[in-house]
Parts: sequence; structure tokens; C-alpha cells
Amino acid sequence: MARWAPDARGRLERAALELYGEHGYDATTVAEIAERAGLTERTFFRYFADKREVLFWGAGALQGFLVDAVDTAPASVAPLEAVVAALEAAADGIFEGRREVAGQRQAIIAAHPELQERELIKLARLAAALADALRRRGVGDPAAGLAAEAGVAAFRIAFEEWVHDRSGRTLSRCIRTSVEQLRQVTGRP
Repeated sequence: MARWAPDARGRLERAALELYGEHGYDATTVAEIAERAGLTERTFFRYFADKREVLFWGAGALQGFLVDAVDTAPASVAPLEAVVAALEAAADGIFEGRREVAGQRQAIIAAHPELQERELIKLARLAAALADALRRRGVGDPAAGLAAEAGVAAFRIAFEEWVHDRSGRTLSRCIRTSVEQLRQVTGRP
């Protein structure tokens, strides 16, 4: 096995998703993931704390990206619009090109309640971080929390649609559609 193989994280992620799909999440071991990737278990643990983290490793980077986008949005932008613009930027900059991986990941999470719980925790942390970013922009409570939670809810719905969509719609378009639907159900233009 190559000690310093290129793209070790990516190889481990691909191997894990393949094995989770073939044998199920519960039946897959770290040793099997490392072997499939052509790496050692020790290398696996350099990148991931456990096999669950293969599915969630990008949460910190995503949160940082979104918070930075809200922090740098023009002051004239409304709170929800700042959150939506950040989500659309993440859709274009992070998620496009990873639809297949995202779909595999979502299918695995949907099949395991403990992973669904972890996903909900991740989304709650995103909403809290976005609300904090809005507060730094001078948005008071409860508006900061409402805008952040609404944005994350719209993103969650859009993401589910995107990973199952076969028409080729972009995640950004799915987000815009989700936000339009949110506006309709709240009676806002």
C-alpha cells in the first residue's frame, strides 16, 4: 500500500460509499474501507475519526464558506437574501459536480436513523452559525434565527430534490425554487 498516495481522503470516501452501497453501512468496517482504497487503517484515521465521519467530513468547511459569504454580503441585502445567496454560492462552488456522491450519501443517511440524527445536528449547527453571522450584521432576534432557519430549511428541501432530480436542474435552481415556495406559503411576494 502506498504510504503517501495522492487524494487519500477522496479515495477513502469513494471506497466507503461503494462499500456502504454494496454491503450496507452497518456491515462495513474501517479495515474494509482502507483496503478498498489501497490504504492502511492508520491512514483512514488520519482523515476520519470513524466510519460515520466519512459522510460528514465537509461540514466544517461548508459552515465556514456559508458564514464567510453572509459576513461579506453587502449591508443592503436583507437577512434571508444574504443566507440564500450564501447557499447558492455553496451550491455552485461546492456541490455542483458532486451530485452522484451527494445522492449516494443521502441514500445511506436516509436508511439509518443514527445518521439522520447526525445530519439534523449538522443542519442545526449551520443554522446557528448563520444566525450568528446575521447578528454580527446587526440583525436582531428573532429575525436572525428565523432567516437562518428558513434558509437552511429551504436548502434541505432543495438538496433532497436535487439529488433525486434527473432533469439536470442545478442545486442553485432547486434552492431558488424552494425559496419561492417558502415565499408563497408565507404569502410574501
